[in-house]
Parts: sequence; C-alpha cells; structure tokens
Amino acid sequence: MTDPRSIDALSDLSQAVSDIYAERFGINRDAVWHLAKLGEELGELQAAFLKRNGQGRATQDADALHRAMEDEVADLFAQLLLFARWQDIDIPTAVARKWGQYLPTQPQPEK
Repeated sequence: MTDPRSIDALSDLSQAVSDIYAERFGINRDAVWHLAKLGEELGELQAAFLKRNGQGRATQDADALHRAMEDEVADLFAQLLLFARWQDIDIPTAVARKWGQYLPTQPQPEK
C-alpha cells in the first residue's frame, strides 16, 4: 500500500484535483498557466506569512492565521508537484542529486 503522504500519492492527488478544476473552468494548463500558478500561490503564501507575523491586515486569530499559511503552503506544493509532473521531473531524485552533493560522503566500512 502506498503511503498517502508519499510524493507520488500527493502528486496523484494534486493531478486529480487539477483535472477537475481545469474541466470545470475550461482551463488550458500550458506553460503560462503552470508558471503563473506557481507565482500566484507563492504570492498568497507571502501574504499569509506577513499577516501571521503582524505585517499585514489580519482579522483572524493566531490559529486561523497559521491554518491559512498551512493552506497556502499546501497550494504552492501541489502546484510544484503539478509542474514537476508536467516537466517529467522526479522530485526525490532531483533533490537528492542537487542537495545531497553538499553532504559529506559517508565513510566506507573497512574490508
């Protein structure tokens, strides 16, 4: 059974919801759409963060502001998963390759 929190499961979930959204609103998910959505969601995360940290107009309590920031992180991450799938990018492999290169190599056991 696949872990519902795995990258693949979250990517499938994001794709399923995006398919419904695109169908309902007649959206062509082309290059412009993918990049625009990433920018839009990052902007919404920035706004939620600023409100939560007292640098924006907020009418909600601290818990609601934190929840709003969680929701925006989820939106941005889902859009990133959609972009990676669209571009055939394996996120775990790419992160391990890019970020893993900075870790010290593990000592090899003596023979």
